[in-house]
Amino acid sequence: MEDDKAKSKNEVMRVDQNHGDEQQQPPLMALNHVSRVCKNVEESIDFYTKVLGFVEIERPPAFDFDGAWLFNYGVGVHLVQSKDHEKLPQPHNLDPMDNHISFQCEDMNAIERKLKELNIKCKKRTVEDDKNGSVIDQLFFNDPDGFMIEICNCENLKLVPAGSLGKIMLPLDRHNPPIQVQPNNNNNNDHIHN
Repeated sequence: MEDDKAKSKNEVMRVDQNHGDEQQQPPLMALNHVSRVCKNVEESIDFYTKVLGFVEIERPPAFDFDGAWLFNYGVGVHLVQSKDHEKLPQPHNLDPMDNHISFQCEDMNAIERKLKELNIKCKKRTVEDDKNGSVIDQLFFNDPDGFMIEICNCENLKLVPAGSLGKIMLPLDRHNPPIQVQPNNNNNNDHIHN
């Protein structure tokens, strides 16, 4: 029974497009976090928690600089206090072809309403894929420091490996780290494992 548990914790679904051509794959599991340098950590915490639903989590004390760690949806956002505001992106027109991070969404209308309620300027776009008959809705907006964020229903698109993409690795149950469900004031080891 223990072997079955250990085996299931390390399961990864592999989609091999090389048809027998073995290549050494790096032992990666999932995106862990994105890091954002910000003018004001507290303002950014407020934005990412209220607008995007992230939860602030404890940072290891070894990080002796101003910042914060946020987590939700299987990914972290690490905020770092800027020492030089001039290096931050300048607010500009929302351009879907520019650098951004994208979050998949179940209810695009709810997100659009929330952005309107919070007076957050956004750019809405719909992309139709005639070949597959898929429609993708996208909303683009900036965080307080000008970093662009996309909200989309990209799950409408089927993942189709192109050319020499190789092996696609989809983590089945290791994507999220354990989450403590009890306050940290006791030594109980109650955690949620996915």
